[in-house]
Order: sequence, then C-alpha cells, then structure tokens
Amino acid sequence: MAKTPKSVVLGNALRQARLGRDWKLREFAFRLNKDPAILSRWETGERTPAPDQVARILTVLGVEGDEYENIMTLAFGTHDPQWMPTTLPEQRQQMAAYVEFEENATAITEVSPLLVPGPLQTPDYISAMMSRDDIAAEEIPARVHTRINRQHILDRQTPPQLTAFIGQGALYQNIGGRQTMTAQLRHLVGMASRPRIHLHLIPFGAGWHPGLESTFTLIDSSQINTVAFVGTRRTTLWLHQDYDVNAYKRAVEKVRQVSMSPDDSARFIHELANRMETTTDVPPANLA
Repeated sequence: MAKTPKSVVLGNALRQARLGRDWKLREFAFRLNKDPAILSRWETGERTPAPDQVARILTVLGVEGDEYENIMTLAFGTHDPQWMPTTLPEQRQQMAAYVEFEENATAITEVSPLLVPGPLQTPDYISAMMSRDDIAAEEIPARVHTRINRQHILDRQTPPQLTAFIGQGALYQNIGGRQTMTAQLRHLVGMASRPRIHLHLIPFGAGWHPGLESTFTLIDSSQINTVAFVGTRRTTLWLHQDYDVNAYKRAVEKVRQVSMSPDDSARFIHELANRMETTTDVPPANLA
C-alpha cells in the first residue's frame, strides 16, 4: 500500500525508538526474526506493521509508559483516508508530524482568509493571538519561540516554495494594536520580496471562493505526495488520498483566479502600512 501521513509518522517513531536504544537495523531485525528489508520499509512508512507487530517491537525495545501509549495510538487506522485525532497523545503525535512535514517540504500553499499565515507571522503578532486564547501566560514565550523556529525553513539556502493567499480582511484585524499590525504588514512586504515566496491578496468584493469556507494548507514533501491540512479549533484534519487532495488543489486555483498578483499585493500592503503609520483613519477596522 502507498505511504500515508500516519504510516510515515509511525515508521519514524519506531525508528527513533530503536535508535534511542542503540540497536542497529540488521541486529534488531534478527532479534525480531524479521527480514531487515521489511523492518526498513516499516520505518520509512512504505509498509505498515499490524498493531500486534508494533506492540512486539516496542516490547522488545523495552518501551513503556507514555512513550508506548503514544506510539501505539499511531498503529490503528494507518491507511484510513483521513487522519483527525481526538485524543491528546495522538494530537501531540500529529503536531510533531506536521512540523516534520514542514521540515521536508518542497512547496507549501496556504489559504488564510482572516489571519496572516503562520510561516509569515511576526513574534508580536503570534504573542498577541496567544494572549487572547486559552493559553497560560507563562507558556506563551515558549510557544512563540517554537512557532518562530518553524519559520526557519524559509531561511534555508534552498527553502520550500511558499505560496500564500491572504484575505484582505486579515490585514485589518486589530491583533496586538496598530504598532503590531503595522510591523506585521512591513514583514509581509519584506518576505514577499524573496524569490521563493509568492504572496497573493484576496480582495474584498471578490465574491464567493473556496477560501471563504476555511483555512487550509497543502504541503508537498520528499516523504509523501501532496497532503491537505484543514484546521479546526481542537484538531487538524489530514487528507492524503488523491480524490480529496485534488479537490483542494482545484480550490487553490479558484482562489488564485480572484486574487491579486504578487506585485499588486505587495504594493497594496506597503501602502496600507504607510497609512497605518500616518493616519488613524484606516477602515474598516478600529485600530488602536
């Protein structure tokens, strides 16, 4: 069967558990009485061990407690057409997997009608959002640091191509106040000047388009074909089958049709930032 996001994550978890206990692949395969090639394909996600085989691997490795439970949550429904975790252990695994997919991305497409996409957010913008959420104040600095670290993929010598479709309304959200919003807009203009970042503004009055339905992300990576991610308040829906992913690819093209060009988008954002700095009259938001 083809790789799925969950099979890749499970395989990586099994490999890390083995490496953490200093077992060589061939040596460990002999201990399991398995062909090393089979074990290798399990660890790359190209094939998937049954839950009882996963349990045996973890037992032989001496994995116990939370680590055992976390990995076992990945052993079920590995080839389901979608992955939408509901338990905290699996949500943690999914978040770690999402970061890994970003790390291995060759292209990322973000459609975000109401907020600046995560890869393009400034620290103050992130902090302002988190301070209004159900997050303890003492946890915010660490979470901001984690999100900013994830953006470092854009600073690589060969970064993934990032295409961001941002709703015009996102530019007027009063997140963190006028100074934070102005700095965020300046940051967008600066990032848009990079050759592998393409920023498209979706203007007011564009009419209906799929970006109005929800925020979503497409990631092409070296690990697996394109995967679609649709965020919800409590979790993230992952889709990997061609039928579903192609629906989101078509949605991107519909959004592209009503969006401004990268040059016009950057020019609009630059002019809006200038207005925010020089006047208090910036409709439609009430910017403090």
